[in-house]
Amino acid sequence: MGNLSCFLSQNAIAAENVKFVVSKRFLDEKKKPVEWELCCVTSTEDEAIRKECTRRVPVPGRKGQYTQETDFNQYLGRLAARCTVFPNLNDKELQDSYHVMGADILLKTMLTAGEYAGYLEKVQEVNGFDVTLTEAVEDAKN
Repeated sequence: MGNLSCFLSQNAIAAENVKFVVSKRFLDEKKKPVEWELCCVTSTEDEAIRKECTRRVPVPGRKGQYTQETDFNQYLGRLAARCTVFPNLNDKELQDSYHVMGADILLKTMLTAGEYAGYLEKVQEVNGFDVTLTEAVEDAKN
């Protein structure tokens, strides 16, 4: 049995925020693309976001029976909004400039469809969802 001290909170390596360019359309004073900053969320936060995006729906043909259905587009949008450190998507002035309310809606409005898809991919990668089951099995074998 190994030493459990490596699992203590103070000994764990903190996840670092990631900076990257989401779009070449947002430029700073020097006409260079602005880097956005992303953080990862805890499993508890992820579960809360997923729960917000899940609803009970009746099972067709089965009276009184229900199942849960998760709106994954809504889930990914809210996860992306939660993980965005910079720019501050909750800033009233920023939301007002796009005539929207809500960080996840602002994100969808600010970015083109391709930029948004790439952003969602990066958010999933930052949160560790980028590793496929096949890759995980291969890593475990090595």
